[in-house]
Amino acid sequence: QVQLVESGGGLVQAGGSLRLSCAASGRTFSLYAMGWFRQAPGKEREFVAAIRRIGTTYYGDSAKGRFTIARDNAKKTVYLEMNSLKPEDTAVYYCAAGLDDLIGAISNYNSAAKYAHWGQGTQVTVSS
Repeated sequence: QVQLVESGGGLVQAGGSLRLSCAASGRTFSLYAMGWFRQAPGKEREFVAAIRRIGTTYYGDSAKGRFTIARDNAKKTVYLEMNSLKPEDTAVYYCAAGLDDLIGAISNYNSAAKYAHWGQGTQVTVSS
């Protein structure tokens, strides 16, 4: 079982930066692919980024070139560095974990359904 706790959200002006962290419990963190998703009011949950156990990364279109996902297996933590933030990045950001060996095809890493464990979310608000 994996429990996830996000932190680092807050209020930032457009053009600013934030770094989100997701701390995981459990002994098998290194077996999990980790993902970040976000959900804005009235919108569906959106894939932001994912990182596999071997370090391969994937990004959603909105994150490419601005966001960076990274993991530290020793600290059981995954990070999302967000730069050049825009008001449309405002959302609740969720950390998710899924066993890497079970996710399957590369195209599955952007699917929320492939991640079995979720954090409670952290609010990011970008003011214009």
